[in-house]
Amino acid sequence: QAQLVESGGGLVQAGGSLKLSCVASGPVFESYAWFRQGPRKDREIVAATDKSHVTVYYAEAVKDRFFISVDRAKNTLYLQMNNLRPEDTAVYYCAASEYFLGSYYSNRENYANWGQGTQVTVSS
Repeated sequence: QAQLVESGGGLVQAGGSLKLSCVASGPVFESYAWFRQGPRKDREIVAATDKSHVTVYYAEAVKDRFFISVDRAKNTLYLQMNNLRPEDTAVYYCAASEYFLGSYYSNRENYANWGQGTQVTVSS
């Protein structure tokens, strides 16, 4: 049975950094992603990658500030978030798929496995 468990969220001042972790268990996943859902907003893609970290995608709003990575030995997905802004405040979710999604990475319906979410709050 697949399970994704996130950690690392918290309260940080604007300009600060946080690193989110997502430990995966169960089947072998081919694709991973981080989504977020801010107050009164739809869930949106933040970043995505494949298990070998060959293909990497970032939402325009987080490019050059956030970095996604995978430690295959630990079955753990990470999201390093730097220079955080108040508009980054959201619940962050990791997601995984047993399929290589390629250019379909941003569609949340393509991910069958989700973590419980971790709150990130950025104060101004």
